[in-house]
Amino acid sequence: MILYDIPDIRLFWSEDERFLKQFIVPHIWQKIKFQPLSRYPPLINDISFWLPSETYSKNDFYDLARNIGGDLIEKVVLVDEFTHPKTKKVSHCYRIIYRHPERTLTQDEVHRIHQAIEESAVRELGVEGRF
Repeated sequence: MILYDIPDIRLFWSEDERFLKQFIVPHIWQKIKFQPLSRYPPLINDISFWLPSETYSKNDFYDLARNIGGDLIEKVVLVDEFTHPKTKKVSHCYRIIYRHPERTLTQDEVHRIHQAIEESAVRELGVEGRF
């Protein structure tokens, strides 16, 4: 607890990914400074769209979402991939978890960010929205 400045011993039994990921480092000698976890609830929104072609990369979507949402985005995860049996078009569904470190977010403010992500994905990545 002293080494990493962790304020609560109960965190050592936590299965919270936000806590555990802080201690995954490439080198054992790398210094780690514990970052406090937000106690505010997350807001979860999904986005799905048809992919444009082979040029699409899910990393491009991750970057786009994080550029727009910034620190309010805690996590972006691909939760479903579907290939239409007749058209062979591929669809991705991503779950975006929003959380503010110092206050509770409202669905209205998250909706504005989420809508900006949808619009940018269509414009910049060439996807066809399913929203």
